Amino acid sequence: MATNDALLAARGLTDAEGLLLSAEGPLADLQRRCGGHIPGLIAIPELLDLVKQAGTMGLSIAREFTAFDGDERVSGFIRIRPQTDGADTSDSYEVLIENWKRESFEIEDAEQAELGDAVDRAAAEFLARLDAQQCIRAFSSTGEDLVGLDAAIRAQPGQNWTDYIELQGVAHRQPLHWRLLDGVECVVPGSERKWKVRLLPIGSANLNPTGFELLLVAEQPREPAKTPGSSDERSQPSIIGSALTPALREPITRIIGNAETIRGKLAGPVREEYSEYAGDIAAAGQHLMSLLDDLADMEAVEADDFAVDLQKVDLTEVAKRAVAMLSQRAQEKNIAIAGPPETAEKHALADLRRVLQIVINLVGNAIAYSPEGSSITLEIARDKQARVCISVADQGPGLDADKQDRIFNKFERLGRDDESGSGLGLYISRKLAHAMEGELMVESAEGEGAKFTLALQPAGQPS
Repeated sequence: MATNDALLAARGLTDAEGLLLSAEGPLADLQRRCGGHIPGLIAIPELLDLVKQAGTMGLSIAREFTAFDGDERVSGFIRIRPQTDGADTSDSYEVLIENWKRESFEIEDAEQAELGDAVDRAAAEFLARLDAQQCIRAFSSTGEDLVGLDAAIRAQPGQNWTDYIELQGVAHRQPLHWRLLDGVECVVPGSERKWKVRLLPIGSANLNPTGFELLLVAEQPREPAKTPGSSDERSQPSIIGSALTPALREPITRIIGNAETIRGKLAGPVREEYSEYAGDIAAAGQHLMSLLDDLADMEAVEADDFAVDLQKVDLTEVAKRAVAMLSQRAQEKNIAIAGPPETAEKHALADLRRVLQIVINLVGNAIAYSPEGSSITLEIARDKQARVCISVADQGPGLDADKQDRIFNKFERLGRDDESGSGLGLYISRKLAHAMEGELMVESAEGEGAKFTLALQPAGQPS
């Protein structure tokens, strides 16, 4: 089929392996904006996939094309066809892009994005604060297999974070736009686990962020530390955590990703009702993933060899992080969240990741059950047993004595008939509190809101 030169916006030449030999017009500009060179490996992931498909099949490809250059979404109609020279077929492919368009990039589902960020923050085993040039200014790590990364950063501080790890599927050098690095896989020296990178902007995401949060999230949770006298084997076989979770997570993630692609019409135009169906599929997939995570957590906390990593934890910082993660959800219901004031009585002996998990669950429940226009208050204080306590109080419907007894039971949803939640959040949270030698309690009265309190052993005054 002949190409309409009036519609042609860009032309390029590649080999079957994705090496961009030449490019002109917007294609050349897009290659450079994504961190690539000419000649050089195609830096646009969507285009690289299409070229490799054409090379594998040895056929022409013609379809709608959408990509992201870090600031804007670009789209057009792309044709990739083998180059022939007389009777011989070469290994080169001509790339033609028509109807080239650019449009602003906007997150279509801010609530879902905020929830994903919150989950990744809670699961991250490495957190760092980066400056605007993506250089590490401060960091903390909890993974035992991250000691090599910790040592490398301390030995040569202040470098770009990509100098310390190996990115997968990114063959181009910094500086790359942060959106092109958010979500990539990486290899951490000294760790056998696979890791995902999250880059979260500080300040305006659409303009020039003043800095970034860097999170490294492992695909597999680390093995809990063995306590003296513990058995090397669980008393009960691990069904969810070691068997079902890895087997189901990948296909569920693929279902969600494909559904979001269809919902966002990124693979081409679809009828509006099909886009809505795809949104329902993605939401159901997210719910299933959340349920799977809850079941895995339930199995973990019920295991005889479950252990936590106890250290000095600043509960004020935990509260701030939880509030920041859930602030968008609260704003949508016009709910005000008051964080705790600074206090000397704030350091507890606890597992940072598990405490954050509990507080996020408590604040999330408070938002879900509180009426619009109400308020939620977080407080930190010592109780009569000298324990350090963090509490979350809401102005929701409250709980009578019977519900207070049942609310921490496994799969207890207190008669809710919606599809949200698994009925495991508070059950898991109380198990985690007990594992940290603490307690999770509730004070409430019907019609007067509820106050949940996590009490932990003190860690002493900060040095």
